[in-house]
Amino acid sequence: MSRPLIRDPRAFPVTGTDAHLPPVSAERLSAAWLRERIASAHERGAAIEGDGGRADYFPERTPAAASVLVPLVPRASGLHVLLTRRTAHLRDHAGQISFPGGKAEPEDANAVATALREACEEVGLAPELVDVLGTLPTYTTVTRFVVTPVVGLLRPDYTLILDAHEVAEAFEVPLSFLMTPANHQRHEFDMGGATRQFLSMPWGAEPGSGDAYFIWGATAAMLRNLYHLLSE
Repeated sequence: MSRPLIRDPRAFPVTGTDAHLPPVSAERLSAAWLRERIASAHERGAAIEGDGGRADYFPERTPAAASVLVPLVPRASGLHVLLTRRTAHLRDHAGQISFPGGKAEPEDANAVATALREACEEVGLAPELVDVLGTLPTYTTVTRFVVTPVVGLLRPDYTLILDAHEVAEAFEVPLSFLMTPANHQRHEFDMGGATRQFLSMPWGAEPGSGDAYFIWGATAAMLRNLYHLLSE
């Protein structure tokens, strides 16, 4: 039997943060350092591989390849990460914060091609505006998507055309905020009699709500993997 998905992650209390871990230093939050570090990412592996390999999670689903684009934007204050908020009516991941991305298609030459195609379809980001720095080790979601994060540097004058069916809005978050573990919250929940955890990284406030953009789940886990890569 497949396990139910978490519908309201805010309902689970914060059990702690990772303030005991140091933030990534400013010198490592540069395109040059990122390019060099990502080149060795697959040798180092992923700190968080995901839950998709667990036999009791959606065993009826066949693992499927997917990619996301981790878009980094150079600003005067440093690199920012471009994220999206999914529309509220979607069947899967409604209202969640995510990277542009999706399932691989037969015509995609590789994981990079998938990420660039999906980013173009979802937010209208032209592939020629993306300088691909490399790929990170895969993260397998609970729904058994084997996701390759593709890290790319965007031109700061990029323009977007959002797919109104899938994407409610796009926004930027300073990379320095996301690479500071004091901003990484831990939540616990019970699943099948076992205690499980997930991370969240609330940022800013959603228009008209006063609540933070609640970055959590696979997106937060992949950002945490980037933290481990840059901090080692």
